[in-house]
Amino acid sequence: METVFFKDIECHTYGTVPTAGQRAPEFELINKDLREIRLSDYDGRRVVLNIFPSLDTPVCANSVRRFNKDAADMPDTSVICVSMDLPFAQGRFCSANDINHVEVASAFRSPEFGQKYGVVLVDGPLKGLLTRCVLVLDRDHNVVYRDLVEQITDEPNYGAALDILKQTK
Repeated sequence: METVFFKDIECHTYGTVPTAGQRAPEFELINKDLREIRLSDYDGRRVVLNIFPSLDTPVCANSVRRFNKDAADMPDTSVICVSMDLPFAQGRFCSANDINHVEVASAFRSPEFGQKYGVVLVDGPLKGLLTRCVLVLDRDHNVVYRDLVEQITDEPNYGAALDILKQTK
């Protein structure tokens, strides 16, 4: 169990977020076109998992915009922005915000994603949604960076994630 805070209210997750050196668990998510995507679809590529509660909040929306601008231009790198938002809402957000360098994916049909990755909130006001976390995976899908954001309303450390990406082969 991980402990995070939403507006200073203590919240907990199911399980724990993978740490540096661990292999990231396989997942199955749904993209904005209602197609299933899996981690194995990205074999040989570095992957950034930008995980957050909902695109309907300014901080979450900003994280997608930021990674769309900064990390997506890195070679052999896929940025997957994961929330519980429905794929239709994710598609509308991408269209309205000119998001075309990252992928959005929904965990609405995949509760095991939040459990395997230790990011589903089990209590507090956002119970059932995903907490804010950024994971950077190398080409073998080992975790090389983990940022479980303690205060869900805060933004992740973009600079640290991008620096690790630049150093990761």
